[in-house]
Amino acid sequence: MKNLIGNMRRTIQEYAMISEGDRVAVGLSGGKDSMALLYLLKRFQQFSPFSYHLEAITIDPGFENFDTEAAKTFCKMLEVPYTIVPSNIAHIVFDVREEKNPCALCANMRRGFLAETMRQKNLNILALGHHQDDALSTFMMNMLYAGKLNTLEYKSHLSRTDVTVVRPFLNAKESDIIRVVTHEQIPVVKSPCPMDRNTNRETMTQLLSQINRDIPHSRTNMVTAMRNEAQCNLFKNKIVSSKNQKNPLCKGD
Repeated sequence: MKNLIGNMRRTIQEYAMISEGDRVAVGLSGGKDSMALLYLLKRFQQFSPFSYHLEAITIDPGFENFDTEAAKTFCKMLEVPYTIVPSNIAHIVFDVREEKNPCALCANMRRGFLAETMRQKNLNILALGHHQDDALSTFMMNMLYAGKLNTLEYKSHLSRTDVTVVRPFLNAKESDIIRVVTHEQIPVVKSPCPMDRNTNRETMTQLLSQINRDIPHSRTNMVTAMRNEAQCNLFKNKIVSSKNQKNPLCKGD
Protein backbone atom coordinates (compact mmCIF):
# COMPACT_ATOMS: atom_id res chain seq x y z
CA MET A 1 0.00 0.00 0.00
CA LYS A 2 2.69 2.52 1.05
CA ASN A 3 4.75 1.88 -2.09
CA LEU A 4 1.83 2.37 -4.47
CA ILE A 5 0.36 5.42 -2.77
CA GLY A 6 3.86 6.94 -2.57
CA ASN A 7 4.36 6.26 -6.28
CA MET A 8 0.98 7.88 -7.04
CA ARG A 9 1.71 10.90 -4.84
CA ARG A 10 5.05 11.55 -6.58
CA THR A 11 3.45 11.25 -10.02
CA ILE A 12 0.64 13.64 -9.08
CA GLN A 13 3.11 16.20 -7.76
CA GLU A 14 5.66 15.83 -10.57
CA TYR A 15 3.08 16.43 -13.29
CA ALA A 16 0.89 18.85 -11.31
CA MET A 17 -2.12 16.62 -11.89
CA ILE A 18 -4.29 17.95 -9.06
CA SER A 19 -4.30 21.41 -7.51
CA GLU A 20 -6.04 23.20 -4.69
CA GLY A 21 -9.81 23.23 -5.20
CA ASP A 22 -9.90 20.85 -8.17
CA ARG A 23 -13.02 18.76 -8.64
CA VAL A 24 -11.82 15.26 -9.54
CA ALA A 25 -13.82 12.45 -11.09
CA VAL A 26 -12.49 8.89 -11.32
CA GLY A 27 -13.70 7.06 -14.40
CA LEU A 28 -14.85 3.95 -12.54
CA SER A 29 -15.17 0.91 -14.79
CA GLY A 30 -15.31 -1.45 -11.82
CA GLY A 31 -12.04 -3.12 -12.80
CA LYS A 32 -9.09 -3.45 -10.44
CA ASP A 33 -7.23 -0.38 -11.73
CA SER A 34 -10.01 2.19 -11.44
CA MET A 35 -11.27 0.76 -8.13
CA ALA A 36 -7.75 0.91 -6.67
CA LEU A 37 -7.26 4.44 -8.01
CA LEU A 38 -10.47 5.64 -6.35
CA TYR A 39 -9.44 3.98 -3.08
CA LEU A 40 -5.97 5.56 -3.04
CA LEU A 41 -7.15 9.01 -4.13
CA LYS A 42 -9.57 8.91 -1.21
CA ARG A 43 -6.71 7.93 1.11
CA PHE A 44 -4.50 10.64 -0.42
CA GLN A 45 -7.09 13.26 0.53
CA GLN A 46 -6.23 12.65 4.19
CA PHE A 47 -2.64 13.90 3.90
CA SER A 48 -2.57 15.81 0.60
CA PRO A 49 -0.99 19.30 0.81
CA PHE A 50 -3.99 20.61 -1.14
CA SER A 51 -7.70 19.94 -0.81
CA TYR A 52 -9.78 18.58 -3.68
CA HIS A 53 -13.25 17.21 -4.26
CA LEU A 54 -13.51 13.55 -5.30
CA GLU A 55 -16.29 11.49 -6.83
CA ALA A 56 -16.74 8.56 -9.20
CA ILE A 57 -18.56 8.16 -12.51
CA THR A 58 -19.42 4.89 -14.22
CA ILE A 59 -20.60 4.77 -17.82
CA ASP A 60 -23.01 1.84 -18.17
CA PRO A 61 -22.29 0.56 -21.71
CA GLY A 62 -25.68 -1.13 -21.97
CA PHE A 63 -24.75 -4.78 -21.58
CA GLU A 64 -27.51 -6.81 -19.90
CA ASN A 65 -25.13 -8.38 -17.37
CA PHE A 66 -23.44 -5.15 -16.24
CA ASP A 67 -23.59 -5.17 -12.42
CA THR A 68 -22.79 -1.99 -10.49
CA GLU A 69 -23.82 -3.13 -7.00
CA ALA A 70 -20.25 -3.78 -5.82
CA ALA A 71 -19.14 -0.36 -7.05
CA LYS A 72 -22.13 1.30 -5.35
CA THR A 73 -21.32 -0.38 -2.04
CA PHE A 74 -17.63 0.50 -2.38
CA CYS A 75 -18.31 4.18 -3.07
CA LYS A 76 -20.74 4.34 -0.17
CA MET A 77 -18.11 2.84 2.12
CA LEU A 78 -15.58 5.45 0.95
CA GLU A 79 -18.18 8.21 1.25
CA VAL A 80 -17.55 9.21 -2.36
CA PRO A 81 -20.44 10.54 -4.49
CA TYR A 82 -21.20 8.07 -7.26
CA THR A 83 -22.97 8.58 -10.59
CA ILE A 84 -23.99 5.86 -13.04
CA VAL A 85 -24.66 7.10 -16.57
CA PRO A 86 -26.74 4.84 -18.85
CA SER A 87 -25.65 4.65 -22.48
CA ASN A 88 -26.24 2.79 -25.75
CA ILE A 89 -22.55 2.20 -26.45
CA ALA A 90 -22.84 -1.59 -26.67
CA HIS A 91 -25.69 -1.35 -29.17
CA ILE A 92 -23.85 1.13 -31.40
CA VAL A 93 -20.50 -0.65 -31.29
CA PHE A 94 -21.67 -4.24 -31.70
CA ASP A 95 -25.10 -4.07 -33.36
CA VAL A 96 -25.06 -0.93 -35.50
CA ARG A 97 -21.38 -0.63 -36.42
CA GLU A 98 -20.53 -4.34 -35.97
CA GLU A 99 -16.97 -3.38 -35.08
CA LYS A 100 -14.38 -6.16 -35.35
CA ASN A 101 -11.97 -4.19 -33.15
CA PRO A 102 -14.38 -2.22 -30.96
CA CYS A 103 -12.08 -0.97 -28.19
CA ALA A 104 -11.09 2.38 -29.72
CA LEU A 105 -14.66 3.39 -30.58
CA CYS A 106 -15.95 2.21 -27.21
CA ALA A 107 -13.25 4.17 -25.35
CA ASN A 108 -13.95 7.34 -27.33
CA MET A 109 -17.69 7.10 -26.69
CA ARG A 110 -17.19 6.45 -22.98
CA ARG A 111 -14.86 9.45 -22.82
CA GLY A 112 -17.55 11.57 -24.44
CA PHE A 113 -20.17 10.48 -21.90
CA LEU A 114 -17.71 11.13 -19.07
CA ALA A 115 -16.89 14.63 -20.34
CA GLU A 116 -20.55 15.58 -20.66
CA THR A 117 -21.36 14.26 -17.19
CA MET A 118 -18.40 16.16 -15.75
CA ARG A 119 -19.58 19.37 -17.43
CA GLN A 120 -23.01 18.95 -15.86
CA LYS A 121 -21.48 18.34 -12.42
CA ASN A 122 -18.82 21.06 -12.69
CA LEU A 123 -15.92 18.59 -12.48
CA ASN A 124 -12.64 19.53 -14.16
CA ILE A 125 -10.19 16.62 -13.62
CA LEU A 126 -10.76 13.13 -15.02
CA ALA A 127 -8.53 10.52 -13.34
CA LEU A 128 -8.05 7.24 -15.20
CA GLY A 129 -6.48 4.04 -13.89
CA HIS A 130 -3.99 3.33 -16.69
CA HIS A 131 -0.66 2.01 -15.39
CA GLN A 132 2.85 1.46 -16.73
CA ASP A 133 1.94 -1.88 -18.33
CA ASP A 134 -0.86 -0.11 -20.24
CA ALA A 135 1.64 2.49 -21.46
CA LEU A 136 3.97 -0.25 -22.73
CA SER A 137 1.21 -2.16 -24.51
CA THR A 138 -0.12 1.10 -26.02
CA PHE A 139 3.38 1.91 -27.28
CA MET A 140 3.66 -1.52 -28.92
CA MET A 141 0.15 -1.40 -30.39
CA ASN A 142 0.74 2.01 -31.95
CA MET A 143 4.01 0.87 -33.47
CA LEU A 144 2.81 -2.51 -34.78
CA TYR A 145 -0.80 -1.73 -35.73
CA ALA A 146 -0.71 2.00 -36.55
CA GLY A 147 2.88 2.65 -37.64
CA LYS A 148 3.54 5.44 -35.15
CA LEU A 149 5.50 5.99 -31.96
CA ASN A 150 3.05 7.13 -29.31
CA THR A 151 1.91 6.13 -25.87
CA LEU A 152 -0.31 7.32 -23.02
CA GLU A 153 0.20 10.78 -21.56
CA TYR A 154 0.48 11.61 -17.88
CA LYS A 155 -1.66 14.71 -18.29
CA SER A 156 -3.57 16.17 -21.22
CA HIS A 157 -6.12 18.93 -21.59
CA LEU A 158 -9.15 18.39 -23.80
CA SER A 159 -9.88 21.91 -25.01
CA ARG A 160 -13.22 21.04 -26.58
CA THR A 161 -14.66 19.88 -23.26
CA ASP A 162 -12.31 21.81 -20.93
CA VAL A 163 -11.51 18.58 -19.08
CA THR A 164 -7.99 17.63 -17.97
CA VAL A 165 -7.22 13.90 -18.12
CA VAL A 166 -4.66 12.58 -15.63
CA ARG A 167 -3.21 9.12 -15.05
CA PRO A 168 -1.77 8.96 -11.51
CA PHE A 169 -0.82 5.25 -11.86
CA LEU A 170 1.25 5.67 -15.02
CA ASN A 171 4.52 5.03 -13.15
CA ALA A 172 3.09 2.01 -11.30
CA LYS A 173 3.34 -1.63 -12.30
CA GLU A 174 0.17 -3.64 -12.71
CA SER A 175 1.54 -6.22 -10.27
CA ASP A 176 1.72 -3.54 -7.54
CA ILE A 177 -1.93 -2.64 -8.12
CA ILE A 178 -2.94 -6.30 -7.94
CA ARG A 179 -1.15 -6.69 -4.59
CA VAL A 180 -2.96 -3.67 -3.13
CA VAL A 181 -6.35 -4.84 -4.43
CA THR A 182 -5.77 -8.24 -2.84
CA HIS A 183 -4.40 -6.94 0.47
CA GLU A 184 -7.06 -4.25 0.92
CA GLN A 185 -9.85 -6.54 -0.33
CA ILE A 186 -10.98 -4.02 -2.91
CA PRO A 187 -13.95 -5.40 -4.88
CA VAL A 188 -13.49 -5.93 -8.61
CA VAL A 189 -16.32 -6.07 -11.15
CA LYS A 190 -15.84 -8.46 -14.07
CA SER A 191 -16.08 -6.78 -17.45
CA PRO A 192 -19.31 -7.67 -19.28
CA CYS A 193 -17.80 -6.95 -22.70
CA PRO A 194 -17.80 -10.01 -25.01
CA MET A 195 -14.34 -8.94 -26.22
CA ASP A 196 -12.82 -9.03 -22.72
CA ARG A 197 -9.43 -10.80 -22.80
CA ASN A 198 -9.75 -11.16 -26.58
CA THR A 199 -8.31 -7.87 -27.84
CA ASN A 200 -5.19 -6.50 -29.51
CA ARG A 201 -4.14 -5.14 -26.11
CA GLU A 202 -4.28 -8.62 -24.63
CA THR A 203 -2.12 -9.85 -27.52
CA MET A 204 0.42 -7.13 -26.74
CA THR A 205 0.35 -8.01 -23.04
CA GLN A 206 1.22 -11.62 -23.85
CA LEU A 207 3.92 -10.55 -26.30
CA LEU A 208 5.50 -8.25 -23.72
CA SER A 209 5.44 -11.03 -21.14
CA GLN A 210 7.31 -13.28 -23.55
CA ILE A 211 9.86 -10.55 -24.32
CA ASN A 212 10.40 -9.96 -20.59
CA ARG A 213 11.05 -13.66 -20.07
CA ASP A 214 13.49 -13.88 -22.97
CA ILE A 215 15.37 -10.59 -22.57
CA PRO A 216 16.57 -9.55 -19.10
CA HIS A 217 15.83 -5.92 -18.15
CA SER A 218 13.78 -5.41 -21.34
CA ARG A 219 10.88 -3.86 -19.44
CA THR A 220 13.11 -1.27 -17.75
CA ASN A 221 14.79 -0.47 -21.07
CA MET A 222 11.47 -0.03 -22.87
CA VAL A 223 10.21 2.37 -20.19
CA THR A 224 13.50 4.27 -20.49
CA ALA A 225 13.10 4.39 -24.28
CA MET A 226 9.64 5.94 -23.96
CA ARG A 227 11.17 8.73 -21.86
CA ASN A 228 14.33 9.17 -23.93
CA GLU A 229 13.15 11.76 -26.43
CA ALA A 230 16.63 13.26 -26.72
CA GLN A 231 17.98 10.06 -28.31
CA CYS A 232 15.07 9.45 -30.64
CA ASN A 233 16.60 8.88 -34.09
CA LEU A 234 14.19 7.89 -36.86
CA PHE A 235 14.10 7.98 -40.64
CA LYS A 236 13.52 11.52 -41.87
CA ASN A 237 11.33 12.42 -44.85
CA LYS A 238 13.57 15.32 -45.75
CA ILE A 239 16.97 16.74 -44.84
CA VAL A 240 16.92 18.58 -41.52
CA SER A 241 19.08 21.70 -41.68
CA SER A 242 20.14 21.70 -38.03
CA LYS A 243 21.65 18.72 -36.27
CA ASN A 244 20.06 19.90 -33.04
CA GLN A 245 16.54 20.08 -34.46
CA LYS A 246 14.15 17.62 -32.85
CA ASN A 247 12.77 14.85 -34.99
CA PRO A 248 9.08 15.77 -35.48
CA LEU A 249 8.16 12.09 -35.55
CA CYS A 250 9.14 11.67 -31.93
CA LYS A 251 6.56 12.17 -29.21
CA GLY A 252 7.55 12.17 -25.58
CA ASP A 253 5.38 10.98 -22.71
